Amino acid sequence: MTKENVDEYQPLLFKDEKDTKRTVKFPNKSLLLAVCAACIGGTFQYGYNISIINAPTTYVHDFINQTWTERYQKDISEDFLTLLWSTIVSIFTLGGLIGVSIGGALSVRLGRKGTLLTNNIFALMAALLMGLSYPTGLFELLIIGRLITGINAGIGICVQPLYLGEIAPTALRGITGMGTSVFITIGILSGQVMGLKELLGREEHWPILLSTTCVPAFLQLLILPFFPESPRYLLIDKGDEEGCKKALKQLHGMASFDSEQEDIEKERNNLVGFKAKKPWELFTDHSVRLQLITIMLLNTAQQLNGINAIYFYADYVFRQAGIPDDKIPYATVGTGACECLTALTCGLLIESLGRKVLITGGYMLMSICCILFTLTITFQNASPVFPYLSLACIFAFILSFGLGPGGVTNILTTELFTQTSRPAAYMIAGSVNWLSFFFISMVFPFIVIGLKQYCFLVFLAVCVLVATYIFLIVPETKNKTFLEIQNVFRSTNKRMASSDDGGGTTLLATSL
Repeated sequence: MTKENVDEYQPLLFKDEKDTKRTVKFPNKSLLLAVCAACIGGTFQYGYNISIINAPTTYVHDFINQTWTERYQKDISEDFLTLLWSTIVSIFTLGGLIGVSIGGALSVRLGRKGTLLTNNIFALMAALLMGLSYPTGLFELLIIGRLITGINAGIGICVQPLYLGEIAPTALRGITGMGTSVFITIGILSGQVMGLKELLGREEHWPILLSTTCVPAFLQLLILPFFPESPRYLLIDKGDEEGCKKALKQLHGMASFDSEQEDIEKERNNLVGFKAKKPWELFTDHSVRLQLITIMLLNTAQQLNGINAIYFYADYVFRQAGIPDDKIPYATVGTGACECLTALTCGLLIESLGRKVLITGGYMLMSICCILFTLTITFQNASPVFPYLSLACIFAFILSFGLGPGGVTNILTTELFTQTSRPAAYMIAGSVNWLSFFFISMVFPFIVIGLKQYCFLVFLAVCVLVATYIFLIVPETKNKTFLEIQNVFRSTNKRMASSDDGGGTTLLATSL
């Protein structure tokens, strides 16, 4: 690179003194409201539809049995009933996979905000179908409705973090991005609360319960139009300078939008001649190889780290601890509240401690909990104290997950890529996440049957390996612009690329 070119890209390679002192104490009010508006119809729906299906299990079984008998004048077999129920529950993951497969492309075509607004059509359709299933006597509508809710969740969990990461100032990108995990946990908790018998958990209310997914959709359609499109999308993808300035002023305030506009313009200038990449193009791009490996590993680990196993064992541990069966739903709400609390805590700590400390520490604490939980379950009947120790391990594991892996994973997916690669990266990360979700839901029962409490030794290995990888490979991204983060990976990716073909496209190439 010539001296002139080095001088030209000096702001991209090194932070100046003013940049290092760049801090924002608290998000602008408009920014906070925009985050809430995006999340209520985005990842809130993901968490809500995961948890809300648990409460009406018995009632839906009875409905399917009754419908089958009326149609065919004979009872449905137990095996086929189980198959139908499993399909209703698990087809959500197939819908999610479809959703992330189209979410990235939609976010480029319609914009981040436009895609989020359009996505509510799926939520409203699903709510209508599931609400009509009982009065029409068509349990098939439940299957179709759950598939469509999965599509809605898949698009939301792909596009919403894109929007949050791109509307936030650099100094607040972490706490803003935490909106994704915070609203997932709020959604899970809300679904658990709505499923209590005091609200909509009674037999006569289950169709209404499943239809309440329309409420967040209506809220987002009412609120989100008052907030702007992603400034980065407006300037880099659409070339709308005036729209970008207006959006930044609304989201960041008049006093602090200049530096963010400068960062976006630097990124746009560096990406001149590049178009939004397709997912398969990222696999052949040596300049993002390490970032791609990282997000695939983190999204796989997010499903395979044992959090699902902890929830599976929760009912058993609650019973062993002497909690009556009719009180267990309230204890389960306690686990949801615990995860919600840690997501909020992570949001408060992420800009002070950084991403790397939280996610590495979270996985290490989960590893310790895996060991302790295996021991307490093994000796569950040895002393009356052990059930309570197991209970403590459950809450400690959930706390550890929410404090790091649950919150930071999506933020890193946003931060490790620049504008042209980010939508495709989210499609890949989301696909890996949903496939891992499907895999663990299918394989997990067999792991439990085969290994019993020792299944947590498998999850222990996953947690330790991921923590080690993050500690050794993943850099801290706090207070760095997207280009500065890319430059951290630049030398490593160049070495990896040179081992294949002696070169590769780098972010700071001058022949654009």
